[in-house]
Amino acid sequence: MSLPSTRRVVVKVGTGVVARGDGGLALGRMGALVEQLHDLRSRDIDVLLVSSGAVGLGARRLGFSERSQVRGVVDRQACAAAGQGALMAFYDSLFQRLGTTCAQVLLTEEDFHFRQRFNNLTATLERLLRLGAVPILNENDTLSTAELALSQGPERGSVFGDNDRLSALVATYLRADLLVLLSNVDAVYTAPPGTEGARPIRVFTDETHFVEGAASSVGRGGMGSKIEAARLAARGGVTAVIASGDERDILQKVLDGESVGTRFQAHGDAGRLPRKKAWLAFATGAAVATVQVNAGARLALVERGASLLSVGVERVDGAFSEGDVVDIVHDGELLARGLATAGMLDADRLLVHRDHLVLL
Repeated sequence: MSLPSTRRVVVKVGTGVVARGDGGLALGRMGALVEQLHDLRSRDIDVLLVSSGAVGLGARRLGFSERSQVRGVVDRQACAAAGQGALMAFYDSLFQRLGTTCAQVLLTEEDFHFRQRFNNLTATLERLLRLGAVPILNENDTLSTAELALSQGPERGSVFGDNDRLSALVATYLRADLLVLLSNVDAVYTAPPGTEGARPIRVFTDETHFVEGAASSVGRGGMGSKIEAARLAARGGVTAVIASGDERDILQKVLDGESVGTRFQAHGDAGRLPRKKAWLAFATGAAVATVQVNAGARLALVERGASLLSVGVERVDGAFSEGDVVDIVHDGELLARGLATAGMLDADRLLVHRDHLVLL
C-alpha cells in the first residue's frame, strides 16, 4: 500500500547504518541517506532525522580501539562529547552540498517528562520545519545517563532508553504520517536471520509471532526495541516501517508501498490519541505513585470513560501531589495513567479527571 499523501516523515538511523564495524563513518550509506532526505524535502515533505552513532565515532576518535574498552557511563559520555560534533559536522556538510539546511537538536529525558518542555520542543521543531530545515535529533548523551546505562541493563521508568523510542515519540507528537526505522537488518524475521526457516514478516500485527535475536555489536537498541517503537508509533496514528538502511532508494520504496521491510499499520483516527494523552501514555516516564482501584472503578474507567473518584480507590502506593503522574491499577493490571487533580491528602472526591487520563 503506497503512501501518496505523506507530508511528514521521521527517519531513524541506527549505529549499524551510519558506522562501520570499526566505528568510522559509513560514508557511502550516509551520503545516500542524505540524498534521499533532500529529495523528500524538495517535494515539500517535512523530514526529521533521528541519528545514532555519536558514541561509536567518539570512541574511535579518543583512541579506543574496540567498543568493549569503553567502560562505564563517564567513558560513554566522553565519547558522546567527542563524537556528536563530528557526526553533526558531517551531516551538515552533506546537506549543504545539496542546498539544504539541517539543525541539531539534542534532548534529555527531562524534555519529555514535563509537558511544558515537551510543548516547547514541539514548537521549535515545527518552526524549523516551516523554515525548510531538517532537524537532526539525538539524546544529549554528554549530560543524560538514561540511554547510556542501557548497555549495563534496562533502567525502569526511563522515557526513552534508545533512539528507536525517541523517534517514535517525536513522530507521534509531531503528527508524522510515517516513521522509518533503518537498520542493518532488512525486516523483522520470524526467527533470527540465518536461522533455518526464518522468514521476513511484511505486516506486523498484535498476533505476529517472532523470536528475537541478539542485539547488534555496535548498537544498543536491538530488534525488540525497534518493534516496541514501531508499535508505539502505530498506536499514535503513525505508520511505521522497519527496513534496511543499506538498500538503494529505500525511503522512496517505502513511500511507494513496495514489499520492503516490515510495516506496522497506523491505527485509524478513532484510535489515534490526542496530543496530551499521547504525552501521558508515552512520554511521562515513571509515575510517582500507583493507585489500586476496585472492580467498580475499573468498570467506570474502561467501559464508561469516567473520571477516577476517590471512592473507587483501595490503596495508594507512594505519595503524589496535584499534577503528578499516577498509574491506575486493578488486580495487577495497569489500566490507565493520569495527572492527579489534587494531592492524595486533598482528594475528597475527584482524584483524576477523565480529560487528564489515558487508558493503557
